[in-house]
Amino acid sequence: MVCAGLARERGFRVAALTIDYNQRHRIELEAAKRIAQTIGAASHVILPLDLRLFGGSALTAAIDVPKDGLGEGIPVTYVPARNLVFLSLALAWAEAAGSSDLFIGVNALDYSGYPDCRPEFVSGFESLARVATKIGSEGGKVRVHAPLQHLKKSEIAREAARLGLDPGASWSCYDPLPGGLACGVCDSCRLRRAGFDEAGIEDGTQYGAPS
Repeated sequence: MVCAGLARERGFRVAALTIDYNQRHRIELEAAKRIAQTIGAASHVILPLDLRLFGGSALTAAIDVPKDGLGEGIPVTYVPARNLVFLSLALAWAEAAGSSDLFIGVNALDYSGYPDCRPEFVSGFESLARVATKIGSEGGKVRVHAPLQHLKKSEIAREAARLGLDPGASWSCYDPLPGGLACGVCDSCRLRRAGFDEAGIEDGTQYGAPS
């Protein structure tokens, strides 16, 4: 949401892409629709891609989502090559639409250690895009913007407030509870809650577990 808000602030016409990869946290798809409307996206495509057929992650297979805090190494909530797949699809859509600018909301400070959130990934994909597209072969340059990459979660929360965005419209939880509450104890909930607490900003998310 904040990434799209920053793109809009910079004067870009925003086309929003949501991947319905049959993730267990389906509620985020409804959040994506709300956000696309809120930021005034010129278009919003929800693209089906069933990654449950591959599995390999607590978000796409019958694997428990960890609830005991951030640990060492890459957690089981990592979806194999997810951001690489997502950016590739976004690149294909952008090229078809005549655009060379991609925005992705990855973050490499307060995060779960996913390899496809690191600066090396973003710059590497940008280099790959130059040799994998018609744009690149004709001398153009694909730019991958990751405006949240070097921000703490508290700084991202403050950016949401500065942009006039409602944090409650967004969704972070990996394992929603019945009734639409966020679990409050998965990695993503812990990072989100800590960021909003540090920023001193109301989160807007209803949690099933107390802080």
